[in-house]
Amino acid sequence: MGRKDASSSRTPVDQYRKQIGKQDYKKNRPMLKATRLKAEAKKTAPGIKEVSLILGAILIFLLACYAFFYLNLSKDIDLELDQDEN
Repeated sequence: MGRKDASSSRTPVDQYRKQIGKQDYKKNRPMLKATRLKAEAKKTAPGIKEVSLILGAILIFLLACYAFFYLNLSKDIDLELDQDEN
């Protein structure tokens, strides 16, 4: 029975550590909140990787369209020049 009583009461060192922990938590609460908000903003913001992939896809699409029209128009011009020679 003596052991139950001893374990329920805290030693002064444990009480002191708990008190210090509470004080640190109170001091760090605004900093923790700011860190959490910063992490959430980082998760929701589009990253450089995603933006660069989208820009690359648009660039490739525009280059493909340009090449398609360039080849079609250049063939038409060549055919007109060949007909003029005859």
